[in-house]
Amino acid sequence: MTYTRQYKDLNFLKAVTTAVLLCAVNPCFAAGKEIVTSLTLLIIIAGLLIIQTALIAGLQHSRLKNKAAKNLLKLHQKDLEQKIQERTQSIHQKNDELETVIQNHKTIAVQLQDTKRHLQTMINSVPDILVGVDADGKVTYWNIAAFERTGTSFDKALGTYILTALPQLPVSSEQLTNIIKGQQPFINRQLQQLEEDEQRFYDLRIYPLISGQIASGQTSGAVIQLKDVTKRIQLENMMIQNEKMSSLGELAAGIAHEMNNPLGIILHNVQNITRRTSPDLTGNLTAAGKHKLEFDQITSYLNERDIPQFLDNIKEAGERAGKIITNMLEFSHNNHAEKNWLDLGKIITQSVEFNRNTGFTENSKMADIKVVTNIGADIPLIFASSAELQQVFLNLLRNSYQALVSDEYEQPREMRIEISAQLKKSEIIIEFSDNGPGIKDSHKTHIFEPFFTTKEVGKGTGLGLSVSYFIITEHHKGKISLSSQYGKGATFKIRLPLTGERQFSLDI
Repeated sequence: MTYTRQYKDLNFLKAVTTAVLLCAVNPCFAAGKEIVTSLTLLIIIAGLLIIQTALIAGLQHSRLKNKAAKNLLKLHQKDLEQKIQERTQSIHQKNDELETVIQNHKTIAVQLQDTKRHLQTMINSVPDILVGVDADGKVTYWNIAAFERTGTSFDKALGTYILTALPQLPVSSEQLTNIIKGQQPFINRQLQQLEEDEQRFYDLRIYPLISGQIASGQTSGAVIQLKDVTKRIQLENMMIQNEKMSSLGELAAGIAHEMNNPLGIILHNVQNITRRTSPDLTGNLTAAGKHKLEFDQITSYLNERDIPQFLDNIKEAGERAGKIITNMLEFSHNNHAEKNWLDLGKIITQSVEFNRNTGFTENSKMADIKVVTNIGADIPLIFASSAELQQVFLNLLRNSYQALVSDEYEQPREMRIEISAQLKKSEIIIEFSDNGPGIKDSHKTHIFEPFFTTKEVGKGTGLGLSVSYFIITEHHKGKISLSSQYGKGATFKIRLPLTGERQFSLDI
């Protein structure tokens, strides 16, 4: 703008100078003008030329200065543009790095969620109850097994005190607090609990969670594991039972051989007494005649005193004892007794009758015990050993009788034994129940062990239930179990499968 204006002023001076020169040389001027005037004009013209030159030089300098300023401006502009470009590039780079970090955080978050779900799936796949608690004993984690065991969902259990959410946990509030603060794992094995009339066993483990502030001794809670080990305990008991049965077999063989000799003498003498009191033998009549006795009178006396009936009872009991001894021998040699298709109801009825006929002289109260049977009409024939099953039933009946008349127990108004047999799917369920004193928890785990008895010395050998256990489980592939609550009676449950193969023994 300034440069243009200066250029216009220069053109104006040029026009004035030209006009002056033209007037100076114009012939219209008088020749006689004074030379002074001409010199003056020349001086004026020269001054004007000098001024013009100075102005031109100033304008040129100004033009050059403006050009330098313009170049400097362009240089600064270019430098600024470069800095802006570098800053923009740096911002873009920072944005890319930030986006990368954000993406990494998203990836890590997804991985954490996947890991959390995976850990939850793993923990929920464990059949044991796993519960997390904080330092105050409030629930922080609750797996599916805990939900299935208690029926309490995770949302309801979260934040609840552990003994409220899991009241069956066998620890006290004080004990749990000490375990968490003490930072030492707590283990308690084979805890017993009665659930739906069935004995269950659990292993309890409590592991304190150590926080980052180990030096200060602060903890963040604990993990509680409650493991159901009932099947393992049952398997261990079964293995122990089998070992005891093996050793019992050797003892049974010796006892059976020793009992056979006096039993044979008893049966032989019964047979001789029967023969020597028979009127059909000539020797008996001759011997009576020597003493001037009428044999008919002797026979009438014996019949009136039920001597023949006593002899028959001795013979029947001896033959039954012989069968039991034979079973003991077969049992000791791991050989099954001969099996046939049997009417289970008939065997139970015979066992009840035989138990009643033998009589119990040890306690008169036994006559007051009422035995009730409930045999299902749809029970088919079962392939089994009659002598062995009858031995089992008699053992159970005798145990119930002795429990009901125990002096340590106040008998109910009606002493009662109930025997039931029902068909359920592919097995027959037989139950012997009484309303006696029941069995203490400390005795339940030993009830089927050989030589274990709660009776006084001389009143029990401790072999009845152990032999019964072996007969049912080994010889008949069934199961026998006990359900009892002390003070409320006891129930022995026998499960016999319907399927079976015929087995024969060949005596040579």
